[in-house]
Amino acid sequence: MTDLNCFSLKGKVALVTGASYGIGFAIASAYANAGATIVFNDINQELVDKGLAAYKELGIEAHGYVCDVTNEDAVNELVAKVEKEVGVIDILVNNAGIIKRIPMCEMSAADFRKVIDIDLNGPFIMAKAVIPSMIKKGHGKIINICSMMSELGRETVSAYAAAKGGLKMLTKNIASEYGEYNIQCNGIGPGYIATPQTAPLRELQADGSRHPFDQFIIAKTPAARWGTPEDLQGPAIFLASDASDFVNGHILYVDGGILAYIGKQPK
Repeated sequence: MTDLNCFSLKGKVALVTGASYGIGFAIASAYANAGATIVFNDINQELVDKGLAAYKELGIEAHGYVCDVTNEDAVNELVAKVEKEVGVIDILVNNAGIIKRIPMCEMSAADFRKVIDIDLNGPFIMAKAVIPSMIKKGHGKIINICSMMSELGRETVSAYAAAKGGLKMLTKNIASEYGEYNIQCNGIGPGYIATPQTAPLRELQADGSRHPFDQFIIAKTPAARWGTPEDLQGPAIFLASDASDFVNGHILYVDGGILAYIGKQPK
């Protein structure tokens, strides 16, 4: 195997959760270009159809399914159906997630539980469903989409930070428990990524100045820019490929250097 061939995903089946658009879509598209067969799910048929159309526009023949990642029975049915219709899953990317920006003392326990359920229980349920077949096949890659909030806290994201901190430790524990079966479980921690969801935070103000949050992110990022979904593609391919076979339990932060930076000294 040449140095570049170890990054190939040819012949692999990759399941990326919540990959109808955004970060999940960018990762799945990169996997397709690297040779993988793409499977994705979303919470309803409308989103699945939207994703299928977007993949088709890129010339990618993806397989889309409706499935709620928090429903263990539905997940088990999904994995069995994928194995029957497409093949055993070689690569799982736990991308599906939500955030609720609510001050902690104003947040209901129900809202807190919902974030934990999707962002932490979902990856647990998905990983649990695919690991047995990975063990039988003799290899597997699980990639959890973590966050800088796996390391940091900030106002209004108590549930999200708790979930993503837990996901970091779930990643390490899967690596610890199943590494002997040639299963690698790692995480990607995106920085602030320019997606349609963050577009309002990057819009110019009426006076032509940057949005205050946009200014804050640029000042805190050594790269002095927002990331793009494409910035995540190379790291995602690495962690899904044979090139990372001895990398396990690691969180790769793709954040433009935010976590390494204390910030500029006030003038």
